[in-house]
Amino acid sequence: MSVTNFVSGAFSLMDSLIRNGAFHIFGYPGGAILPIYDELFRWEEKNLISHILCRHEQGAIHAADGYSRSSGKIGVCFATSGPGATNLVTGIATAQMDSVPLLIITGQVARAFIGTDAFQEVDIFGITLPIVKHSYIVRDPRDISKIVSEAFYIAQEGRPGPVLIDIPKDVGLEKFSYNFVPKFNLDLLGFKSIKFTKEKYFHKMFELIKESSQPLLYVGGGAISSNASKIVLEFANLFQIPITTTLMGKGIIDENHFLSLGMLGMHGTAYANFAVSECDLLIALGARFDDRVTGKLDEFACNAQVIHIDVDPAEVGKNRIPQVAIVGDIKDVITNFLSYLNNCVQFVKNDEQTISWKQRISVWKKQYPLLIPKNVNFLSAQEILHTISILEPQAYFTTDVGQHQMWAAQFLNVLPRHWMSSSGLGTMGYGLPAAIGVQVAFPNQKVICVSGDASFQMNLQELGTIAQYNLPIKILIINNKWQGMVRQWQQAFYGKRYSHSNMEKGSPNFIKLAQAFGLLGLEIESRKDLKSTLQLFCSYNGPVILNCKVKEEENCYPMVAPGKSNSQMIGLVKHSSTYGLEKNVNISFNSK
Repeated sequence: MSVTNFVSGAFSLMDSLIRNGAFHIFGYPGGAILPIYDELFRWEEKNLISHILCRHEQGAIHAADGYSRSSGKIGVCFATSGPGATNLVTGIATAQMDSVPLLIITGQVARAFIGTDAFQEVDIFGITLPIVKHSYIVRDPRDISKIVSEAFYIAQEGRPGPVLIDIPKDVGLEKFSYNFVPKFNLDLLGFKSIKFTKEKYFHKMFELIKESSQPLLYVGGGAISSNASKIVLEFANLFQIPITTTLMGKGIIDENHFLSLGMLGMHGTAYANFAVSECDLLIALGARFDDRVTGKLDEFACNAQVIHIDVDPAEVGKNRIPQVAIVGDIKDVITNFLSYLNNCVQFVKNDEQTISWKQRISVWKKQYPLLIPKNVNFLSAQEILHTISILEPQAYFTTDVGQHQMWAAQFLNVLPRHWMSSSGLGTMGYGLPAAIGVQVAFPNQKVICVSGDASFQMNLQELGTIAQYNLPIKILIINNKWQGMVRQWQQAFYGKRYSHSNMEKGSPNFIKLAQAFGLLGLEIESRKDLKSTLQLFCSYNGPVILNCKVKEEENCYPMVAPGKSNSQMIGLVKHSSTYGLEKNVNISFNSK
């Protein structure tokens, strides 16, 4: 669209969004943002931008989040003032906790009415200050172009995060002489770009690796954001270092790789938790030592020296003081470190250095694998997810939060940026709208949402969005009639007092619900029908809901209880070749 000299604030917003690379917008209109939606109408007519109408603002921001995580682009979201803006708060916090770059545009009452408690006025700038990377209130339409370009830069530079721009209604309407401000002309006062400059620490890093016989790579979401999968695997292969990941780090390595230990932490694999308890060198890449990973912090990798590499200087040394601290982008740092080895060090690869360590880990893997219940009549979430991972190895997966999320993390083997899950905030209702964003980003790819019957009901209105745009999303509901993880904690730590965690009464008929939105509805409750039903579910050319009636009392194990170290897991199962499972046992690991 040609740019005239005299345009509205809404025009400059749309032009600036497109010039900064935005094409898809997720949103919901309302009074204060109508000037922007009116301008959007003209740009959509010319096919310069595409808006996805969600059914709730929380759905819109989670969709933008899923779009961003899967594509690596900035997700863009629109909402009006007042309740429209406040409905975004959970999604903004979700993105902030998981370092997802979003640009959030909210409408606001006209400038003259700000501070008067006008209809649908709320101080969204103030409300969201603790949960955004940066935010703006636009007072002059001449500033819009510069602000949008700044926002795109800030959202992605360094540690990614959400940026909010609040635009009063009359700012969108006001006409002015317009000039676009590109990113390369920006002069951001007070914003310091993170540039890796600490090659001087490479010698110490190499010495620690060389001296270690039991090293472990602990990889988080920062490595995914950095697109560092290939270089991290090259680094691990070079030194033969096993890799364990956080929930955010899933996908950094093929979990069938012999160096992969899967996820660590509260519901991590036994062998990952044993390894982190026994390692003598822990190399943390884009991870923040959060409580769900560390358990009892002072016993986490307590025998290990620590190398911590992260793009955010605030995370380095926050929970654990490292022996080597390097601030920088994971991909840049590891690439430079490998170049340093080639150019500056007499490096001889020693495959024998970690052989004993890998053998110990191999024994743990055989003794305490993630097991699927065998010789049973009931349908298990573990078997469902294991089977679908085999059927759809290239699929994009989104999850909600709870037992199904942890089982999905344990049994799905995913590619980089093919795993979308609310990890830091733990937001129920995330999975379905996030799947919308992923499917919009990748219209020809398989997108599967793994949800629970409780989580699914948080944002099921987004089935309307799926129906409107005929998005071929596959929705897998692990239905145990409970808020599964809440029930598990009530059983384990609250004397089996199941206070308001049962969801059976009032739960919808999921097949009829699917049909009401024009989707295919399927249901399964027997193991004998599992593979054939999953094949139909995956191959169906359109959106589909599969309601899986699993065992109600099944718990997600292993589990590290609150306040315990990672080596003290409850519900750990020991492999039995004759049956597949032995009874659950509480175990505290001690190498001695």
